[in-house]
Amino acid sequence: MMLRIRSRDGLERVSVDNPHITVSQLKSLIQAQLQIPFHNQTLSTNQNLLLAKTHDEISRFTDMADPNTLLSSLNLAHGSIVFLAYEGERTVAGPTFNPAGSFGRKMTMDDLIAKQMRITRQENPHCESVSFDRDCANAFQHYVNETLVFAVKRGGFMYGTVSEEGKVEVDFIYEPPQQGTEGSLLLLRDPDEEKLVEAIAVGLGMRRVGFIFTQTITQDKKDYTLSNREVLQAAELHAESGLKEWVTALVKLEVNEDGAADVHFEPFQLSDMCIRLFKEDWFETEIGEDVDPKLSKMKKDVVVGVKDTREVDNDFFLVLVKISDHQGPLSTNFPIENRINPVTMKALKNHLDRTKSLPFVKRISDFHLLLLLARFLDLGSDVHALAECVHTQTAVPEGYQLLIESMANAA
Repeated sequence: MMLRIRSRDGLERVSVDNPHITVSQLKSLIQAQLQIPFHNQTLSTNQNLLLAKTHDEISRFTDMADPNTLLSSLNLAHGSIVFLAYEGERTVAGPTFNPAGSFGRKMTMDDLIAKQMRITRQENPHCESVSFDRDCANAFQHYVNETLVFAVKRGGFMYGTVSEEGKVEVDFIYEPPQQGTEGSLLLLRDPDEEKLVEAIAVGLGMRRVGFIFTQTITQDKKDYTLSNREVLQAAELHAESGLKEWVTALVKLEVNEDGAADVHFEPFQLSDMCIRLFKEDWFETEIGEDVDPKLSKMKKDVVVGVKDTREVDNDFFLVLVKISDHQGPLSTNFPIENRINPVTMKALKNHLDRTKSLPFVKRISDFHLLLLLARFLDLGSDVHALAECVHTQTAVPEGYQLLIESMANAA
């Protein structure tokens, strides 16, 4: 079988003949195939190992500390990812390249630009951490897992707050009109609907903070973290935002050796260099079917390590972000927009009937409900006023209550 080893150098592969080997035997294979000394290695199934900076932090990752632990007991199977931290330096083989300025070839202006466009790994994100509201994260993963069964891709915009320390909190996810297939995600963005979303967010004291999307079950077999198409889409949305703490979150299903499946959230930031390359139009945007999805193609040579190349491993553009969860101020009980079943006023009536015992402001403290109401209210005053009531948890004016109840009763 093949295991994917992710370290500070990117994603590499190790061939394993026997799936029932121990951690110690895996370290020996890594030493033989990747030239990393056995005793310099720390292994873990937890991606946060790559965020650890000190010996003390690294030593806390103990799930693979016992050399006699069987890989099968850790649910590691063909295609699984193991995270590796190691001491020392090594030379990593890179893609083929054409040397600029070598004997027999004159330096061109593009060569000189490439010498300045050096692709290096960004160690620290601008986003200190990202925390997901448990209900909104669960509503997203439940739909893609139970309804779409990870057969097609799905995406959404994350909204919340950013602290002065760069900590991002995600409190709701807006799912725009879209068309997902097994290998692509096309956002059919509606400017009018997005104006309503932004008005609600402002009233709630929130803003757009990131993009979340899924990978399909077939992508779990691939040896990349993000594909070149996914990097392009994420870079476009990151660049559009202008927010340095912008988070890109990946949701995927990982199937273990026993056939059981777990849903994983993996947050990243795209590096400053990636966003610069996108803004300056260095990326090849026409991607053929024969192109390796783990490599992004450039229109001109760039420098990776000591080599000139037009192919960059996508992992060079990814910066890991710490993840946690919290209970936010909003509920996520109302049907969500732009899914298979349209949201109607009947849903509003059912929701209000179910929540009769709560104060009215609590009954409407749901972004998806506010979005339905916003379609029938004045964008300039009513939408903001209602959202502000939810934000401050103050009583909803009687006129708005009567209006909302009459809309529900007309269903």
